[in-house]
Amino acid sequence: MAPRARVRAPELIGRGGWLNTGGNALTLADLRGRVVILDFWTFCCVNCLHVLDELRELEEKHRDTVVIIGVHSPKFVHEAEHQAVVDAVERYEVHHPVLDDPELATWKSYAVRAWPTLVVIDPEGYVVAQHAGEGHAHALETLVGQLEAEHAAKGTLRRGDGPYVPPEPVPTELRFPGKALLLPGGTFLVSDTTRHQLVELAADGESVVRRIGAGERGLIDGTGELARFSEPQGLALLPDGTVAVADTVNHALRRYDPATGEVTTLAGTGRQWWQGAPAEGPAREVDLSSPWDVAWFADRLWIAMAGVHQLWTYDPAAGTVRAAAGTTNEGLVDGPAEEAWFAQPSGLAAAGDRLWVADSETSAVRYVERAGDGGTDDGFAVRTAVGTGLFDFGHRDGAAGQALLQHPLGVTALPDGSVAISDTYNHALRRYDPATGEVTTLATDLREPSGAVLADDDIVVVESARHRLTRLRLPEEAVRVEAVAHRTQRAATDIAPGTLRLDVVFRAPDGQKLDTRYGPSTRLLVSSTPPELLAGGDGAGTDLSRELVLAQGVTEGVLHVSAMAASCDDDPANAYPACHVHQQDWGVPVRVAEGGATRLPLVLAGMDA
Repeated sequence: MAPRARVRAPELIGRGGWLNTGGNALTLADLRGRVVILDFWTFCCVNCLHVLDELRELEEKHRDTVVIIGVHSPKFVHEAEHQAVVDAVERYEVHHPVLDDPELATWKSYAVRAWPTLVVIDPEGYVVAQHAGEGHAHALETLVGQLEAEHAAKGTLRRGDGPYVPPEPVPTELRFPGKALLLPGGTFLVSDTTRHQLVELAADGESVVRRIGAGERGLIDGTGELARFSEPQGLALLPDGTVAVADTVNHALRRYDPATGEVTTLAGTGRQWWQGAPAEGPAREVDLSSPWDVAWFADRLWIAMAGVHQLWTYDPAAGTVRAAAGTTNEGLVDGPAEEAWFAQPSGLAAAGDRLWVADSETSAVRYVERAGDGGTDDGFAVRTAVGTGLFDFGHRDGAAGQALLQHPLGVTALPDGSVAISDTYNHALRRYDPATGEVTTLATDLREPSGAVLADDDIVVVESARHRLTRLRLPEEAVRVEAVAHRTQRAATDIAPGTLRLDVVFRAPDGQKLDTRYGPSTRLLVSSTPPELLAGGDGAGTDLSRELVLAQGVTEGVLHVSAMAASCDDDPANAYPACHVHQQDWGVPVRVAEGGATRLPLVLAGMDA
């Protein structure tokens, strides 16, 4: 076999400039001699946040040889704002340089098609690997070790401090708070997400009564002073008077007892749930994935499992958890709970016979109710109140069928049966009224509101990016704003009419092989928006290549592709090799045109397509 041509890494460019470098711009020449890992991410994407956590150990272990560069490539309009990227870098504790690339210049030069994507550049400046999606930490560790050895022997490896310069800390009582809960005594409990704590505030919403948690990442039960969380978010009062906490980055459900100050773990193992793992069972034995919010509804605790696009439930009497709604496919599909699709559900609110859901990536408000149509999951069904899908968003009031939101993270049930929406990326508080089917704007100029709670006749909003709670009087009439509509700004891929060959490229990383012990080790799911785009080839299968048949008369749309591959360490001497799951979802805008491509390659893991 002829040697593979070496590809020189394109330069790093972005109009937004550099963060975490002390004001210095970086070039690939500055990084020569180091192993460089480019992490293409956007802060709305929970899979990108998973990868940030996966990279922390590698980043620390190889700090003198590896430089991780975050390339922030926005999906939503709000994510193209420079200050929003600055906030996200602090919020998620990104401890490496970040290039703010609002126009996707570097994204395009590296031919990236999905968030997250990792690209590895060797010390001589050549691209040596590309991985899309999650689950590649072990493969990167192996590859980094190989590159260190190879380039140390060649004399092309340079060790030393990297270019990361931490920003100056800012003193505030709260730092990027996530959610709030009104306690029976009239005080507020707030998840102080970036400081890994809960904070109880007095009735004024400002004075600190107590802090719960040591303020450092960890999964430790115990007293309020010793317990540890990792980016906690949602809070819900349980029937026994204790508080359930969605401990997001610990992939766990915790309990805080305000009477004793004790913190315990209700559910989760501390490990992230992957495809193929049990989706029900004893609560402390089943993995979870980025639980973002919690609410008590229908005699159980519901969990917005943002990391796998599902809703789960926790039964405190039985001590069990189970997947209750959603297939793990990302999108907007209504119907029986077990068939519905969500996209990063991030906010929950129970009201009567409905559980309201802020479905952030579809910029939608959904709800769960008793089905009455034969749904098999305890009779629950999922409906959509506002929102149309993954790629349409904006700020537009009016009839729910044409109203637009932008990545909402919270919902709050109001006394009149309507629901307040923390419309996060629009910096607004919105209201949906089921009685009229209308969406209105209650307040604007709120900085990334992520949740809200009722207090007397007021609504108290968590202004996450202003690090505070803001009390508003519920107005009788909505504020009128100019309507704005957006679609995700990604160039469409021209494809030829007729048949399109879809190839998901996956090569098991060095030292691993496909895991076929229990049947096929790969999975491919294909669908489209609109569904009429595909006349054939949609659905699920195990082959990573497929012929798609494009329908006549449909000239544009989005191909939704979900791929998974499992590999195990290839060591004959080890009877119990470690296994690894690699998975990614793509939404590929396409335009049908004569002369377009007849093959669509998507890299899950490999050198090139």
